[in-house]
Amino acid sequence: MRKLFGTDGIRGVANIYPMTIEIAMQVGRAIAFIVKDKAKGHRIVIGKDTRVSCYMLENALAAGICSMGVDVLLVGPMPTPGISFITTSMRADAGVVISASHNPFQDNGIKIFSSDGFKLPDHVELDIEDLIFSQKMAALRPVADEVGKMARIEDAKGRYIVFLKNTFPKNYTLDGFHVVIDCAHGATYKVAPHVFRELGAKVTTIGVEPDGTNINKDCGALHPELMAQKVKDLGADLGLAFDGDGDRLIVCDEQGKIVDGDHIMAICAQELMKQRKLKKKTLVATVMSNMGLEVAMERMGGKLVRTAVGDRYVVECMRKKGYSFGGEQSGHLVFLDHITTGDGILASLQLMAIMKKRKKPLSELAAVMESFPQILKNVRMSTKIPVDSIPDFPETVRRFEEKLGKSGRILVRPSGTEPVIRVMVEGEDQDEIESMADELCEVVRRADRH
Repeated sequence: MRKLFGTDGIRGVANIYPMTIEIAMQVGRAIAFIVKDKAKGHRIVIGKDTRVSCYMLENALAAGICSMGVDVLLVGPMPTPGISFITTSMRADAGVVISASHNPFQDNGIKIFSSDGFKLPDHVELDIEDLIFSQKMAALRPVADEVGKMARIEDAKGRYIVFLKNTFPKNYTLDGFHVVIDCAHGATYKVAPHVFRELGAKVTTIGVEPDGTNINKDCGALHPELMAQKVKDLGADLGLAFDGDGDRLIVCDEQGKIVDGDHIMAICAQELMKQRKLKKKTLVATVMSNMGLEVAMERMGGKLVRTAVGDRYVVECMRKKGYSFGGEQSGHLVFLDHITTGDGILASLQLMAIMKKRKKPLSELAAVMESFPQILKNVRMSTKIPVDSIPDFPETVRRFEEKLGKSGRILVRPSGTEPVIRVMVEGEDQDEIESMADELCEVVRRADRH
């Protein structure tokens, strides 16, 4: 049973368990204990987003790491994929990101990368929890010159910018492109404008004035409406919205129409197929991706493989099976030939390279995939109840699945953190799937009332 880690690190309200300085310091000590055991260089990178609570957590983590005799490299505010890149570039033993991604500013989180730039596997996260709660590290206290030191990597952002630009084709520039970018007052606010301007684009920025409390507030990948309106008002070619830690991307076309992660995956997969760079002609996505993506891949002569929700599961599948590209409908896009995790800026560059090469606007490229109507509903319950134990629920699902056949699907997913049942119904007829979703939700509510 996990005590601290969820599907993407540790997360919660800052200064309330488990996101306290006490836990952060113990996490730092545990990571340091594990990397020292590997007898390598003993250096851990720490980066963060722009939340006010990052200061206290950064210091607590650093103190814990140094107290175990391991050095700390601080990079300050930096996108999550940037920390992954710096960790491998500096040959560090691990990388830690202090961020709650798309959550509001009062939340915070801790994500950890291994020396290879990939997020920690489940068994290592469990080892960290065991070290913290078993008190195995209590007596381990290096003294004198064995205590760790801290240093700041002053040019970390510059290194990451150069890396990102090198993923864009050398024979192209972004001259003539007008792009609106929304950095969500988050970790991309310094890096992203530089990348696109240095490649030649005209850049209009939104969300580049973080004050510690405005991260993700009515902007960024979760609220792309402002970006979309700005694109329409200015007649820009494209809008790019990142989330608070910069690992996801939502786009709008030149007409201000939102283009989600599924459509971006379809566009990029098609181009990779043409270049024979989509390994095994396979795209990896989660169970939440629209059926239209599956249809589009089949039409291209490729296939779609699905995983559980979470970009880490997409990456695990890609590494295990030898695939090169995958992502989520929410905008996590992983180009494994370039980087080990989702990267919103890098994904933007790959998309813009395709637009440049094919000399087509995004609205035209997005037509490669047609979304099936999809309904998503959440039912909050008084207590957590296993889905299979809800009276009449499994039978109702089976009945609807038979009716939908191969032209639709039903996905029922209990939340991992709260007493909520998530119901998704997909099919060709909007009215039919809405009716099915409503009935399934009512069955859940009825069970909760009794």
